[in-house]
Amino acid sequence: MARSANRRERDIADRLHSAAIHLLRRARRTDPLTGVSPAQLSALSVLMSGPKTLGDLAAAEQVRPPTMSRLVSEMERVGVARKTNDPDDARVVRVRATPKGLRALSRGRSMRIEAIERLISDLDHEDLATIERAVGTIENLLGQRAAPR
Repeated sequence: MARSANRRERDIADRLHSAAIHLLRRARRTDPLTGVSPAQLSALSVLMSGPKTLGDLAAAEQVRPPTMSRLVSEMERVGVARKTNDPDDARVVRVRATPKGLRALSRGRSMRIEAIERLISDLDHEDLATIERAVGTIENLLGQRAAPR
């Protein structure tokens, strides 16, 4: 019985993984309309919580520091991020999102949410309630709401 349950959990996990990737890919089709590259949008999402060092930003984005340095330079060039020296240690460079970057990030999020909303808009009440419960369950597993209301 335990082996069967483990196989079921593995199958559900595999399907959820695939569905989550495909859902996000479909939702991100509108990202080019923001005028910001996907890599820049991802880095901007990390900067929403405040300035980060290049190293912290690279770690969060799971890239090497030289890669992040090039990305941030491009982000500065297009005006979505800005490097500043740390007030406590001038050797440390911090990166922060600019108002333009935050607007692009917000626009991208809105368009992705609208894309998902279009996908679920034709669901009947029962299927929509099932998805709502599943989202709540996932949020509980993660220990937080996935997004503010």
